[in-house]
Amino acid sequence: MSLRINDTVPNFTAETDQGTITFHDWIGDSWAILFSHPKDFTPVCTTEFSAVAQLADEWAKRNTKVLGVSVDGVEDHKKWKNDIESYGGAKAGFPIIADEGLEVSKQFDMLPAEAYLPDGRTPADSATVRSVFIIGPDKQLKLSMTYPMTVGRNFAEILRALDGLQMSTKGVATPANWEVGQDVIIPPAVSNEDATAKFGEFETVFPYLRKTKAPS
Repeated sequence: MSLRINDTVPNFTAETDQGTITFHDWIGDSWAILFSHPKDFTPVCTTEFSAVAQLADEWAKRNTKVLGVSVDGVEDHKKWKNDIESYGGAKAGFPIIADEGLEVSKQFDMLPAEAYLPDGRTPADSATVRSVFIIGPDKQLKLSMTYPMTVGRNFAEILRALDGLQMSTKGVATPANWEVGQDVIIPPAVSNEDATAKFGEFETVFPYLRKTKAPS
């Protein structure tokens, strides 16, 4: 299955270190971020999950649940969390899916349908399981990013992208390098008259590029 922006994400049932979840039910009315990893006890992934743990308050402020995926088992996940918490100095309160059978990885198109885990495998056997999926309360995919094993994810950017996605639900778009509090873009499909009625004052840079203060 190839997932594209605005597709409804798969509704899978999976085992995690915190019990069984059914994905759509687990999301509920929240936003959700799915972080995937090719193996437990790997160096870059440990730093990344530590960063996720440190941002617990930021996820909560944005009504966002976070869920890890790794292609090892529940008991390994529980042990790995000791290292994650030790490195990050924060409790890893999010669940991690035990995707030993690669079902979730394949449903999210991170691995081909014929992929399998060989005996004595290394992280290279599941190297493409290093993606971020941001999912809206409507269970649709809003954004995805995939990283190589050698480049740690930038969680400031993931937070920024999440903020931009949540801002876009108010009928606007965000410019390059946008941060919370900065002006936003009025979509071209909105007429000047409707823009005035909805947003009040706005700046016309080009006929197709109009900026206004971010709606509250």
